[in-house]
Amino acid sequence: MSISIHMALPDSVTTCLSQPVHYAICKLGFEKKDTYDINNILSGNEEVCWQAVTEHVCYLESDQSVDYIKSIRSFGPVCESVNSYFKSLTKEQFVIQYVSCFHWTNCTEVFLDMFDVLQSTQATEVALGLMKLTSCLERALGDVYLLKGNDCPFLLRDLLASEQLADVFGQAVMNVLRVFIGSPHGLNLRNVLWHGFVSPQEIPTKYCAMLLFLTAGLGQLLQTYLLQTKGVLVHRSYLIFSSLEEFDAFPDLNNEILSIAEELVKLSHFVLKIMVPFWIAALTAFKQSRYADSVILLLPQLEAGLRLLFTTTNKCPNRLLTAESSALYTTFDEMLAKHLDNEEVNHLPVVLEEPAMDFLWDFLNHQEGPRIRDRLSHGEINLETFPREIANQIFGFAITILCRFSDKDIFSLKEHMVIKPLMNCASCYQSRFHPISRLKKQVLECMKSICLWPELETVPEEQVQNIKGLEGNAEANTLILMISEIISQLQHYMPQNCCSSDDPINGVLTESIKFLSPVLRLILLLITLELIGIHSVCKKNPFDYQQYLKFLKSVLQYTENLVTYTSPDKNKWDETVELTKKTLIKIRKISDRKLMLMHLAT
Repeated sequence: MSISIHMALPDSVTTCLSQPVHYAICKLGFEKKDTYDINNILSGNEEVCWQAVTEHVCYLESDQSVDYIKSIRSFGPVCESVNSYFKSLTKEQFVIQYVSCFHWTNCTEVFLDMFDVLQSTQATEVALGLMKLTSCLERALGDVYLLKGNDCPFLLRDLLASEQLADVFGQAVMNVLRVFIGSPHGLNLRNVLWHGFVSPQEIPTKYCAMLLFLTAGLGQLLQTYLLQTKGVLVHRSYLIFSSLEEFDAFPDLNNEILSIAEELVKLSHFVLKIMVPFWIAALTAFKQSRYADSVILLLPQLEAGLRLLFTTTNKCPNRLLTAESSALYTTFDEMLAKHLDNEEVNHLPVVLEEPAMDFLWDFLNHQEGPRIRDRLSHGEINLETFPREIANQIFGFAITILCRFSDKDIFSLKEHMVIKPLMNCASCYQSRFHPISRLKKQVLECMKSICLWPELETVPEEQVQNIKGLEGNAEANTLILMISEIISQLQHYMPQNCCSSDDPINGVLTESIKFLSPVLRLILLLITLELIGIHSVCKKNPFDYQQYLKFLKSVLQYTENLVTYTSPDKNKWDETVELTKKTLIKIRKISDRKLMLMHLAT
């Protein structure tokens, strides 16, 4: 089950932060040793004095853009003071003084729980808290953006740089936020955490405290703004996961499997030793039924492990580290792509193999899929109701990856038997959310629907006179014959075990569906056969490819028009016949010229 590949020893890596990024996060904010008085930025009635806060943002003389190095250094003692201030409060005092300041986030409990994080001695808790804080803060800022504009930016850096937020909070306030999150030139805490670049010990608690303080201050500013403008902040609804059975790939994980996974974490070459605490914390959270927390902790570590594998297989060890602000980080998007940014072939898919790649694409990238990391990190998912079903699948996959990149002889027979079902599921995983997979599912659902048409209730006889249909329409009967001829041609390209001896046309229903059913069956059969030969599309030259696309779009247009023309309020049956005639002529023409994929495939 293991894969022999020469990987950098995971315990030889002491940090995944490049030297300048490590300096900015771990040292720069500690250089000024001044003691800062909290009363400079906090009024007697617990309101944030933003003017005093914004004075710590420094600007370049050349173009008045933010000088991030000087700003981080200046904010260091301020963050220390805020951290000490919060630690001096009891939980009850903190709640009483700040609960109303967090209502605007729609995640009040997440921010109140941050008080406990600041008291925690576990570094993983600080990192987890910051990831949840930045996610919820981004979502809330997006809601504020929509007070002034449409189409909220997807990227946090674009959101923080928007005129809309500057209009509400002021540009100086937005610059403060950009020092801590959202800009690759600043501390960039959100990105280095969510992309798995920082180890637990590398995130100072005081930055978590400062972001909590700033979020409360933003709530106070927003409250004033809404009173002045008589505006109402509307929160976008969270994503609701439907059809959870679609995610069901791995069996339910029990405590025995999770205990074995904890041992695997310490032995697997997939895990950087500096990141082991995150893995253990993730497994612990899963055991405690904290499914959102467990997945938030796990996803960056999956990315870190894949980055180690990616840099090893593609012989680019320097890319294990954070990139500088002028370059892109090596993240999931690039690691799952076919080619590197220099157009060379990416060797990671070959090492991971197709089932693992399909799983990663399904859960992280495909537009029709859950896109778990994106949606969690951008605050689109309710953390309190995150489904166990999805967490179970991600952990099941992660355990198989740990196992594959471990030494062969680490398992006892008992452990092997426990893990084996997981490995079997992983080896035969097939995409559920690739566009082709979604289309296959839709075709099957449509075919099932059409097969149920004979069971539809018949129209009462007294209403028949009022229905304008196709009964006795000679042209419609001609078209049915044309459909039958085309289906006969297509059957030559069907696998033998799929050919039916039943007449595909004449066994169909009453006169109002006698016409619609066969034409829809024809289109579904056509799509099915084209799906079988989908990979042949690369054989078409550019001109033929464009003509083929044009043909498919015309069939799509026909089905859309069909929905409109046959609706009860339109009832345009004559137009439907004419439309169908034109489409059938196109299909027969393409079929006669053998320009479809099924012809290329054979």
